[in-house]
Amino acid sequence: MPNFGKLVDKAKQLAGKHPDQVNKGVDKAEQAAEQKTGGKYDSQIQEGGDRAEGYLGTQGQGSQGQGSQDQGSQGQGPANQ
Repeated sequence: MPNFGKLVDKAKQLAGKHPDQVNKGVDKAEQAAEQKTGGKYDSQIQEGGDRAEGYLGTQGQGSQGQGSQDQGSQGQGPANQ
């Protein structure tokens, strides 16, 4: 059975080296999910994206940072304005 702990550590290490790409991918996933749900779950999707970026250690890093500048504002992102 594969060692998932090592796999997660490697993913975090790579994400730390390329935060712009990670955040861009998370933002694209958020947009796709928001489009599929018709905007019904925007705040939950935004929170999930923020948590993913936080877990990977890319939240607020890089020049992208579009969905991650509102650290600590729990669901107060652009989708809720």
